[in-house]
Amino acid sequence: MLDRKLDDAEEWVRSWSSQVSGRAEATAELADRVAALTASATGAEGAIQVTVASSGNLTGLDLSDDVRRLPGAALSEAIVRTYRRAQSGLTAQVAEAVAETVGADTETGRAVLDSFAHRFPPAGDEPAEPVMPAPPPFPSFQNKRTLPHQAPGNGFESGRDSRAR
Repeated sequence: MLDRKLDDAEEWVRSWSSQVSGRAEATAELADRVAALTASATGAEGAIQVTVASSGNLTGLDLSDDVRRLPGAALSEAIVRTYRRAQSGLTAQVAEAVAETVGADTETGRAVLDSFAHRFPPAGDEPAEPVMPAPPPFPSFQNKRTLPHQAPGNGFESGRDSRAR
């Protein structure tokens, strides 16, 4: 009877050990696959192509001669939009890698998916307002008379104090 309990305990330890080992291998495989991911997106009717690494960092930016037709502000905006679309493409690739390795229903899988979904939201989920508001415009000053008999000036009279006359 004691031998049977020892055999059951040994079998349970072997089973648990193989599960832990299998999870560690799957997690290592997931880390390797995610590290090797890249994503690309095109914008401005094919004039812009952006490539990002799994970290979301820019690894390639190709601009065709067609970008010359865009004003500077529109070009900048198109590059940023394309960059964000490339980053959001990573999330779908990570979801596929998670499903094929550790599984999306595991704690590790959920943590990885949540991390990528938070860092690289779908391209359509742009904030309504910028993260940092633009600074207020620089105030403009009006020249106006300081005394009724003075003509409006720039506030200085030949660099000297007006009382020194």
